[in-house]
Amino acid sequence: MSAVPFSLRRTGLIAGNTLREAARQKLFLFLLALALALVLGARWFRDFNFGAPELKFLFDCGQGALAFFGAALTVAATAQLFFSEIENRTALTLLAKPVWRAEFIAGKWLGLAALAAIFCALLTALLLAVLWVREGQLMAEHPESFAAGRVVSYGLVALAGLMQWLKLAVLAAFTLLVASFAQTQLFTVVTGFFLLVIFHLQYLAQETYAKSGAVLGKVIGSAIAGMFPNFQLFTLADSINPADLPSAASVVIVGAYAAGYIVVAGALAVFSFRHREI
Repeated sequence: MSAVPFSLRRTGLIAGNTLREAARQKLFLFLLALALALVLGARWFRDFNFGAPELKFLFDCGQGALAFFGAALTVAATAQLFFSEIENRTALTLLAKPVWRAEFIAGKWLGLAALAAIFCALLTALLLAVLWVREGQLMAEHPESFAAGRVVSYGLVALAGLMQWLKLAVLAAFTLLVASFAQTQLFTVVTGFFLLVIFHLQYLAQETYAKSGAVLGKVIGSAIAGMFPNFQLFTLADSINPADLPSAASVVIVGAYAAGYIVVAGALAVFSFRHREI
């Protein structure tokens, strides 16, 4: 394949086909419907928010639905779409043509990232609408509490959706890395969720090793921090208070952090896939 240059067009065609196949899956529609229902139904669960302000509760409920169902969709879709190509021998047919394996991996990731972007955009748009309507109702019912106008930062809500997408894009890259050498779809799905837990909790292990004072513990903590992304860094928009809006530099840094792990995981996936018998 060295005589044929890398083609963004071929990569884009693979990405488009991946997105179409993913959108046709019943899993995508099922999880999207569940997430939309949870966001819409959050208003009727506000009595169980244990004293949290209603608008913040609606925001947290929407973000929880986005994170949970988005992760389930990303891991399951990545494993299913990758192994369907292997099992149906379509990957063998495709790679027999002048197509790089790097193009195949990159196209798969781009398609999955686009799927996650659509999912995040739909839920974030619905969450914005729910918050806007409910805040308007509260302003009419309790005008004294909104003397200064609306209290929700809708820019923060949109930013929170972007941060969720970045996390799903990173998760898709690492799940694709596992799929590149795994032998079964089940192993890929289980490992993908295991990685998700590590990404969310690795900072705890790092802090524990650091507090232990042992040199070995600090080395292990540093290794964990370097190997796995820390999803706690993506909580830049964990509030709806306009005063908590982060700086543009912080957003760029987190975006670069996510892009770095995506590139590394993707490169490792390409390397692994090149040595895999199809």
